[in-house]
Amino acid sequence: MAVNKQMEKTPMPEQEAAVRAGNFEEVALGYTEEMALNEAARCLNCKHRPCVSGCPVNVGIPDFIARIVEQNYEGAYDIIAKTSSLPAVCGRVCPQETQCEAKCVRGVKGEPVAIGRLERFVADRHMAQEKAAAVKLASNGHKVAVIGSGPSGLTCAGDLAKLGYEVTVFEAFHTAGGVLMYGIPEFRLPKEIVQREIDGLRELGVDIRTNMVIGKVLSLDELFEMGYEAIFVGSGAGLPGFLGIPGEGLLGVSSANEFLTRINLMKAYRDGYDTPVQRAKRVAVVGGGNVAMDAARCAKRMGAEDVYIVYRRGEEEMPARLEEIHHAKEEGVTFRFLTAPVAVHGDENGFVRALECERMELGEPDASGRRRPVPVPDSRFELEVDMVIAAIGNSPNPLIRTTTPGLEANRKGCLIVEEDTMRTTREGVYAGGDAVTGAATVILAMGAGKQAAASIDRYIREKSV
Repeated sequence: MAVNKQMEKTPMPEQEAAVRAGNFEEVALGYTEEMALNEAARCLNCKHRPCVSGCPVNVGIPDFIARIVEQNYEGAYDIIAKTSSLPAVCGRVCPQETQCEAKCVRGVKGEPVAIGRLERFVADRHMAQEKAAAVKLASNGHKVAVIGSGPSGLTCAGDLAKLGYEVTVFEAFHTAGGVLMYGIPEFRLPKEIVQREIDGLRELGVDIRTNMVIGKVLSLDELFEMGYEAIFVGSGAGLPGFLGIPGEGLLGVSSANEFLTRINLMKAYRDGYDTPVQRAKRVAVVGGGNVAMDAARCAKRMGAEDVYIVYRRGEEEMPARLEEIHHAKEEGVTFRFLTAPVAVHGDENGFVRALECERMELGEPDASGRRRPVPVPDSRFELEVDMVIAAIGNSPNPLIRTTTPGLEANRKGCLIVEEDTMRTTREGVYAGGDAVTGAATVILAMGAGKQAAASIDRYIREKSV
């Protein structure tokens, strides 16, 4: 097939904004076969494969796209699955625009190839087919424990299972999946997709045990005593940050972590579930990342008439994906840029009445390289709201590091690891994902889990000689 010289990506169908703002069904509807073939033909199959260097798990991108062109869709899936344990997830939530697609040569004079959309097409087509269960390899006689069933833990577990290790994943919640289940809303990542990816790992022989709070139920030392020769800590960053302003204890102030967990994991948006969650009329979400967008869009779907994103920098500085910002705007979310919260005010019954804010302007760059927001004098005003959601970042829960001698963390509570091996300061313990970096992306967490699995394999083989 000749190269498609179309300059723009093949558009992906999606629900109309006015319709989707009232439901939790997936926004993006995926490519048809015709659309996928049209988009795949845009790939130049570059000799130097720059897109692969932009992928944290090194998916053979030109190879799988070439299989699509040949209409060999299972062959395309096999190529992706060689290095990615969660292709249907990555095709939906990876920030391809700053990774693989950012390196695409087609992006120099037009739009890059829609790599993420093609990955999703291949994964969804594979899942839709009846197929034999994955074959569990014969055990190599070695046991590894994985703490946390988020993207880093699942990736590490999958890679080790494919090498013959007996892998047990210990998950604190009642459902496996980590942030994929509790953090990312259904309309961005259907939970059925996540569950099917997890089921595939179980078919490989991965034992997933839920309701296991490591550091309480069992310590890392006890896991070693049980015969596990190495441990991977992928416990994420589930400790929410708060605003540190007056009135934060009022009824109606919540962390985005709690709000999203109640909606996504505990199904508060569905009739028939007893999960308590506030259905506010006017909501302010403080923050500018993907979590803030998720919280704001969920609040809309939960019936809020007015939803505000309150962000202390400008739109260009927002860390959220452009696609998420665009979708939020389409769904009626109002953005208050260069605005910082200074206090929450309540009514006589202790419920949120308003969020007091002040306008900001950008000054000199701070340590992160971004221009520091500074207050504009005499610019305070009130937003009348009955709910405030803090989406200003999470940090790792200190439970594991405080119950494990020799396990060191930095001042932010993130575990310290060797960059090349993901090995912690404790013998036989490896870590990756948000437990090491703080809140980051799914694909970076997967890359860390993959790297740790290779290091654990090397460590156990060398130890067994």
